[in-house]
Amino acid sequence: MPNFYAKLGLDHRCTAEQIREAYRVLAKMFHPDLNPGSAEAMRRIQELNAAYEVLSDPDSRRTYDQSLAAEAREKRASRVVKGQQNVSQDVHLRPEEFFRGTTLEVRVNDPGNPEGPEVYSLEVPPDTAPGCRFRIRRQGAFSGGHVLVRVRARPDFRFKIRGSDLRCDLRIDARRAAQGGSESVRGVTGNFVRVQISPGVARGEVLRIEREGLPKARGGRGDLLVRIVYAPEVRITRAK
Repeated sequence: MPNFYAKLGLDHRCTAEQIREAYRVLAKMFHPDLNPGSAEAMRRIQELNAAYEVLSDPDSRRTYDQSLAAEAREKRASRVVKGQQNVSQDVHLRPEEFFRGTTLEVRVNDPGNPEGPEVYSLEVPPDTAPGCRFRIRRQGAFSGGHVLVRVRARPDFRFKIRGSDLRCDLRIDARRAAQGGSESVRGVTGNFVRVQISPGVARGEVLRIEREGLPKARGGRGDLLVRIVYAPEVRITRAK
């Protein structure tokens, strides 16, 4: 149903005088004499005339308002039903699966579906970022709804994962901490990443290795944050 109030640039609380004034101004603006040969102006004039014919008469306006309200109630009810047909679920992927992609089977066991369990195949493409959401349209009785699947990173013994950034520990001895130098850690894709340690590095200092994390939603990769861990040398001798 067309919204005649919107055609006149008004809302449903407007007065009869406001309807007359809005129609007068807009009809003059789109009058064929001021817009010769304009198909758009002719279309707008027809819409304005139809809106004014309904809204200028109190009885027809009352009937129209009732129909408009009934349509709005139906739309709200439809949205509620569709919302009830949606289901959401998180799935945890191994870090390497974000790079190479994977195929998942999504099974929905909804007691309200007379057709029984629903089974869908979800293709997670390579270089998917943690937190990415996938929408699968449901079939059968709940075809108006969706299965919403969010992919998250599974906890890993090597890394702590926050978004697309990875955190890990690098254990070195006190001599390396004092002298500095180069060490390596195994990255998320199995490669070895060189870590440059400054002389006198502090325990717990975090070194950031850029673009060695997981894929990011807008392209590129997060960072690898390497925490330096070591035990200071402690020598104990008998006092003389």
